[in-house]
Amino acid sequence: MEYTVALIEGDGIGPEQTAATKTVLAKLKETHGLALNLIEVKAGDRALKDTGEALSQENFNIIKKCDCCLKGPVGQSAYDVIIRLRTQLDLYANIRPAKHLPRVPCIASPETDFVIVRENTEDLYVGLESANEEKATATRIITRKASERIAKYAFELAKTRKKVVTAVHKSNVLKKTDGLFLHACRDVSKTYPDVQFYEMFVDTAAMNLIRSPQTFDIIVTTNMFGDILSDEAAQVVGGLGLAPSANVGDHFALFEPVHGAAPDIAGKNIANPISLVLSAAMMLEWLGKTKNDTGTSEASRVIQRAVEQCLRSGEVTPDLGGQLNTAQMGDAIAAGISK
Repeated sequence: MEYTVALIEGDGIGPEQTAATKTVLAKLKETHGLALNLIEVKAGDRALKDTGEALSQENFNIIKKCDCCLKGPVGQSAYDVIIRLRTQLDLYANIRPAKHLPRVPCIASPETDFVIVRENTEDLYVGLESANEEKATATRIITRKASERIAKYAFELAKTRKKVVTAVHKSNVLKKTDGLFLHACRDVSKTYPDVQFYEMFVDTAAMNLIRSPQTFDIIVTTNMFGDILSDEAAQVVGGLGLAPSANVGDHFALFEPVHGAAPDIAGKNIANPISLVLSAAMMLEWLGKTKNDTGTSEASRVIQRAVEQCLRSGEVTPDLGGQLNTAQMGDAIAAGISK
């Protein structure tokens, strides 16, 4: 099957990462017949400078008509791009895996393999703030509908893994908002008797991610807590340069690296493209599941194996102690792909 993918290069190191990722996808077309029609869409700081809009309505409409979106990191206009896409396309589940990878310096044990499932549409990130010279306030929105929806996503995902869900919250202090979130998770857990359910305060979870990350399977939590914990989780397994993510709704999904545009190294061709390459692998896995396409599912696994092969052999970029530049890293991953 052929799929149309909106491709946003982004800013900073985004174009370099995107070029390396396109090399990998082109190799999969050659070896596995992967049929992706990449539609390049401008969004981010460069689009803002050129057109006055970080994401125009015209480009938003192009994205919406595609099967999914693959996005590089965006700079200062990130809020205007990703928050709009998450909100208007109802991409309510932010999925961030954290897995031990071969020969990557980190504190994770080899058994570490968990996923943070973060509610993606509400909490403090709705941006309801007000301020004067003496006082600033922010309104936190937590609804039962969104809480139940993200909990169901987490439990469904857990069924395909170790069947363990941990709800992370702070209901001892935020009694109303996190209390509602926790009660929704508890209610959903009753409909999944084959999945173990645990509850954990967010500060305890932050500590346990350092002390025993291998004990987690699925973490489900609210928007801001999930944002913070997922960056911590990325560092636990080796850093943001290796961290992919997905923003998933019922009918559309967007895939992107966890990190930002890294303007300090932009244009130097030294950025690690693995975060975007693995985001593309997540995209193919999602297409495989939602379209019932075993070919894209296999292509996802092929990318994962090729990345791990490069890591194992020491074919890596300078951030991991290697000598390869961004383009060469893409070439090395592509070379690891075979029929």
